[in-house]
Amino acid sequence: MSISADEKYAKEMDAAFSLIDEVEASLSSYAKNSPIYKLNTDKQTLLHPFTYEALLLSKKYYAQTQGYFDITVGSITKDLYRFGEEERLPNAAQLQNAVVNFQSLRFNEHKASLLGETKIDLGGMGKGFAVDKAVAFLRKNSVTNAVVSASGDIRCMQICKIEIQHPLAEAPLASFETLAPDTAISTSGNYNRYVKSTQNNHLINPKTKVSQDKFKSITLISHLPNSDIDAYATAASVMSSEKAYAFLDALPLAYIILQADKKLIVSQNIDKYVKAQEETSLRQERVLE
Repeated sequence: MSISADEKYAKEMDAAFSLIDEVEASLSSYAKNSPIYKLNTDKQTLLHPFTYEALLLSKKYYAQTQGYFDITVGSITKDLYRFGEEERLPNAAQLQNAVVNFQSLRFNEHKASLLGETKIDLGGMGKGFAVDKAVAFLRKNSVTNAVVSASGDIRCMQICKIEIQHPLAEAPLASFETLAPDTAISTSGNYNRYVKSTQNNHLINPKTKVSQDKFKSITLISHLPNSDIDAYATAASVMSSEKAYAFLDALPLAYIILQADKKLIVSQNIDKYVKAQEETSLRQERVLE
């Protein structure tokens, strides 16, 4: 993660990073003292307030996406592929036998439990959640102009310039300037975390239990919380093309999507959120539905 702000706010930025560390400790499925690690291992745990909030948001996203955002894919991402650890390639039978069941998660403000072989993975919204917490802290401490970034999840507190990584080339997929302060950007793609090939990527469809193959990358731009668009990008990535576009078109956001067939799709409302820079791929390759 990175925070860019005026040098005079160094103390506030240090404190924001400490808060980000607290978020990480609350949501991580790797750190042994994390409530999520304990939940996955012991099937029950006491919750940190951040953990409770993230689980509550995940429940909302599960309902909004008709189950395409499901944090219980941890039984696949953690147990089978072991992304971020000693990664391996599971076979088809192991994938189909994996237990993915959001209803097996029970929680309240203070504690949580899991039934059976289910495991939790908050990676589909955790970075956006951390960005939200850092930005809220900075605002509370009178920092009004900063950019907070966690890999593909970015919040521009004022107007800023953004470049979107191209999964297949060195040049940016798109570059633009945000039109208004307080703009969120989230990118989800199958090109950064995978085992052996992008066909075995970390974006798992919880209904079919296999990696997504319809999109190279999905970038969302909005004034919604970063945790929201992080989750929505994750969910859209594992939907069919038809469902993904219908889902995204119903939300207050714009998108820049590189499909698996290498076709670039830009939402018709893009100009409500960004000002494209001259001579960039966003203008040169723009395709409207």
